[in-house]
Amino acid sequence: MTDDVALVGFAELSATVVRARLLVAHDRFWDVDTRPLHHPVWFDQFGGFGALARSAGGEDVGYLLGVVTADRLAYLHLLAVRDDRRRTGLGRRLVRWFDDLALTTGARVVQAVTRPENTAAVAFHTALGASAHLAQDRNGPGEHRLVLTRSLTR
Repeated sequence: MTDDVALVGFAELSATVVRARLLVAHDRFWDVDTRPLHHPVWFDQFGGFGALARSAGGEDVGYLLGVVTADRLAYLHLLAVRDDRRRTGLGRRLVRWFDDLALTTGARVVQAVTRPENTAAVAFHTALGASAHLAQDRNGPGEHRLVLTRSLTR
């Protein structure tokens, strides 16, 4: 259940402290090394578009990093739910929080990018209504990615 979880925007938190805590707990959230994707800019400059899920006991149990671009594209950079909180609806709740925020800024489309072999992420985003297209060499030669795109509606 996610009833005991509060979502707090990064803008209300100390970005440096939160980033450090999430990196220490990295392996509880990720099966692959995503540390390079946690650049400070996502917490400092883009922090207004990120959220942290905290349990009633004060534990970090999920988070989302994203941004809305000047051309009003909502980009969901990272979505993570701690291993013991998966399949509780927390990921969907974080995405709804981001979608609502993105809509208030005028965004009408949200995108996420993942490795083609990340079947869990692909299934999650397609269940939300995203369509996927393969972007050849997006992260360099031979480094293909799937771009998952869905419309935002109220």
